[in-house]
Amino acid sequence: MTRAQLFENIKKKSSYLCVGLDTDLSRIPKHLLTNDDPVFEFNKQIIDATHECAVAYKPNIAFYEALGPAGWISLQRTLDYIPSGIFTIADAKRGDIGNTSALYAKAFFENMDFDSVTVAPYMGEDSVKPFLYKDKWVILLAHTSNPGSSDFQILESALSGRKLYEEVILKSKKWASADQLMYVVGATQAEKMERIRALAPEYFFLVPGIGAQGGDLQMVSKYGMNKQCGLLINASRSIIYASDGVDFAKHAAVEAKKVKDEMDGCLGRM
Repeated sequence: MTRAQLFENIKKKSSYLCVGLDTDLSRIPKHLLTNDDPVFEFNKQIIDATHECAVAYKPNIAFYEALGPAGWISLQRTLDYIPSGIFTIADAKRGDIGNTSALYAKAFFENMDFDSVTVAPYMGEDSVKPFLYKDKWVILLAHTSNPGSSDFQILESALSGRKLYEEVILKSKKWASADQLMYVVGATQAEKMERIRALAPEYFFLVPGIGAQGGDLQMVSKYGMNKQCGLLINASRSIIYASDGVDFAKHAAVEAKKVKDEMDGCLGRM
């Protein structure tokens, strides 16, 4: 999917919502556990309930890997079920030496046909470039929303005086354009969003941390938007686990619509 196509879908739906499919067997409604593939059945109903509001879906690969071979089958069935035209993100956080990264890229882009994959930048350019496929996206970790992000990401360089996450953005912009590269910027870093946007004015940001993690959608949108929106705001638990009853999908639809309506207002001020 191209950047123009992604922006067109955002305008069409008046939404920049990404629904995270962090599907945990211990949390899905109990009545689904008798199904032959409860993970897929849960995802199927969530997708049916939210696809009119969502421009992207983001399965967190760990939830599927943890189930062994059956989890990979559930993941592939989920990917195949997502409607055409909706952006797909393999939240895998890969990143290794070049030949290994090339195989990770083959797994997610050729064998599974995701639109994008999240990648850790710690090992540098040669660990990221194998993911730069035509018409596919690298989503590079920049400044994340977890408490431990402060352990390394805000350390200052003795040479430049810039923080590590700033160096990551400035260096990686030399590797790929805004047509192939996005950045993960946590919603709980909203107070830094204006500065981060200034570092990468044309690039899309994938923003986790809205909803259950307490990120502020209005603040993120105010400081993070660019002329093509430039944001994919992820919500996972607050939508997919809005209820654990038989009508869980109905509750998920309500929560997704709430977020979408708020996003509609933010887009109107773009």
